Amino acid sequence: MALAAWWRRAAALAVVAALSLTPLPAHAWSSKRGRGSGKGTGESVNDPVWEIRHILPDLDLANNTVTDVRVNIGEVAYLPCRFPQLSTLHQVSWFRRWDWHILTTGIYTYTSDRRFNVLHTQGSDDWTLQLKYVHKADNGTYECQMYTQTGVLSQFVNLHVHTPHAAILGPQELHVQEGDSITLVCIIQQSKPAFVFWYHGEGMVNYDDTRHRLDVNTQAEGTKTQSRLTITDARHTDSGNYSCIPPNVEPAYVLVFVTERGDTVAAVQRRGHSSAQPLLCPAFWSSPFASHATLLLAVVARAVFAHLLPAR
Repeated sequence: MALAAWWRRAAALAVVAALSLTPLPAHAWSSKRGRGSGKGTGESVNDPVWEIRHILPDLDLANNTVTDVRVNIGEVAYLPCRFPQLSTLHQVSWFRRWDWHILTTGIYTYTSDRRFNVLHTQGSDDWTLQLKYVHKADNGTYECQMYTQTGVLSQFVNLHVHTPHAAILGPQELHVQEGDSITLVCIIQQSKPAFVFWYHGEGMVNYDDTRHRLDVNTQAEGTKTQSRLTITDARHTDSGNYSCIPPNVEPAYVLVFVTERGDTVAAVQRRGHSSAQPLLCPAFWSSPFASHATLLLAVVARAVFAHLLPAR
């Protein structure tokens, strides 16, 4: 395994060295890719990442430095790389460290994954790698490498992909009576999804025109998103499992039980059945083994009592 990894790395370095010594065609820079490709203000022409400069992490420009980038799943990741006063003379390549896959060399992309794109303009020191719609599998180390006649310069970026979790406030089981209002509040921390879907069982209720008693209100405040589901005049048909499912977020669930007004016994029974764990599976007692088990217990009990009682 180690030998195979060494050969992959050697092959990647050989390809990069060959590409770096290949002169770029004259028209290559006329089709600049990514942001800052000649449109907009003069600042955008000189700085290819001027629009995202404020969200890029502080970058240590020394050789073999490591930078951490954290992003939520589904978002866009920007992996910074700069080689001041050198990248204008040599081409820069991006690698995926765990499989030594060449992602980009110069302004060209060498992967079929179209989510990757290098942000660079002629004469600039920035070679920021853009990765759209980040997956959990993208988590790992990336290497920005410049091959020169005197050696190799590298900068490493650790990409940490985070999956936010949704949480519905309150207990996992909600008991209400008919006619009451049901309010479910779903909180998503460190994420601002464009929308939040609520499901009752298998059906989405956000845009259900047949349920006029239902309302969904979603608001984003800072790094937190809150979605509130309100059902007025609760009915028995409103009972069931409710799910808060934002995109690219672990969903949350809650069970709602609606009982007749004044029927407190049913609510208590439901709480008891849901919280108590049976000693044996109910299916066991309905199986053919139940009678044999009962007989065996009786025989064991008789033997125990016969042993404990004094002989006459």
